[in-house]
Amino acid sequence: MRITIIGTGYVGLTTGVCLAGVGHEVICVDVQRGRVDAINRGASPFYEPGLDEMLAASLADGRLRATTELAESVAASEVTLIAVGTPQRPDGQIDLSYIAAAARDVGAALRGAGGYRVVAVKSTVVPGTTDTLVRSLVEEASGMAAGDFGLCMNPEFLREGSAVYDFNSPDRIVIGQWDEKSGRTMAKMYESFDCPKIFTTLRNAEMIKYASNSLLATLISFSNEIAALCEATPGTDVEDVLAGVHLDRRLSPNVEGRRVRPEILSFLRAGCGFGGSCLPKDVNALRAYARERSVEPHVLDAVLAVNSERPAQLVRMAEEALGTLEGATVAVMGLAFKPGTDDLRESPSLPVIRLLSEKGAAVKTYDPMFTREPPDLRVGDGVGFCGTAEESLRGADAALVVTGWPEFAEADWASLCGLMRRKVIIDGRNVLRGVSWSAGVTYMPVGQAPA
Repeated sequence: MRITIIGTGYVGLTTGVCLAGVGHEVICVDVQRGRVDAINRGASPFYEPGLDEMLAASLADGRLRATTELAESVAASEVTLIAVGTPQRPDGQIDLSYIAAAARDVGAALRGAGGYRVVAVKSTVVPGTTDTLVRSLVEEASGMAAGDFGLCMNPEFLREGSAVYDFNSPDRIVIGQWDEKSGRTMAKMYESFDCPKIFTTLRNAEMIKYASNSLLATLISFSNEIAALCEATPGTDVEDVLAGVHLDRRLSPNVEGRRVRPEILSFLRAGCGFGGSCLPKDVNALRAYARERSVEPHVLDAVLAVNSERPAQLVRMAEEALGTLEGATVAVMGLAFKPGTDDLRESPSLPVIRLLSEKGAAVKTYDPMFTREPPDLRVGDGVGFCGTAEESLRGADAALVVTGWPEFAEADWASLCGLMRRKVIIDGRNVLRGVSWSAGVTYMPVGQAPA
């Protein structure tokens, strides 16, 4: 099939590269000329494991190209996917301005193009967006009615750091359809994928995405609330507590005599909170959507309240261990919101750095993903960016591990601690539990009361 994808962020570009990889002809559209040129050179604008290799292959075999020319791309395609950003407004509501602009442009491109084409929303949007805002704008700009063109909502379930794998090995494909013809056309795009395919209403498809992300966020915050209780209860350890919870057969069943540990258990782990471009934004958007409909989102409110508290808890642990943060030097280990990505959006490292600075600490940062200071690291003056773990820890009074990079667990901590002035390690991801600490080191994981 000939497919146009509008937007070349994590979702748009990954989707385009992977669809090209299964034989479709894909055009990726973006308004930024520099971004388009980089993609056509084979340079992805963000880090995602495996993506650069697949992008190079798709460009080489002519299955994919990038352009700024939206109208001609849409007119030449059977399916157009809208994969633009849906950022959060200051009031927590979803900002649909990019969706609206894309819908207008797609509609204008369809005017007079002839033939049947499907317009599908890939971006995460609140229920009712596709069949009202998008439909009306496409209809107005095209002079056509829905039915003359197809209309679908096709949410993505891609995790940063494993997005290529998730797309190529999906656990489900959800197709919200205006009518059966829309869904049938959209399904052709996924013929080669062997997984459950759900055909449902447009609004169900929109809600499935929000419900999925909100569940994951809830599991994380539940785990962190248990961690907070363990931190206030001597003799308890959240790792042991949740390990016992994991063994419930409804969470990790025995199948033919073998214990199966589903990936969902990775969200039932304590830490210093979730971040990224999806979970905080989507939970907030669903809360705002609920209140618009006079529903009080008590659980979702609590999810975000617990999450916002975890970075502050790391800082409190450091302050209690050192006595004061005023004049102390603290190394923040990890900037990205999770391993396997270079995404700083809503990362817990940012409030940790801000709080440390407010309390008078000198902060040094390090993340193995960044060889130079990331342009999105907006944490104010007085924060030092370091290119190595050794540089960040030299002369430090404490180290706060905020991102669970495997490199941190595998590091030579005996040598690293030897560089520190005071040897206080706050493990915000519990990734250093297996390290053998030498005398004089104060190691504090999350989810344990201080000894």
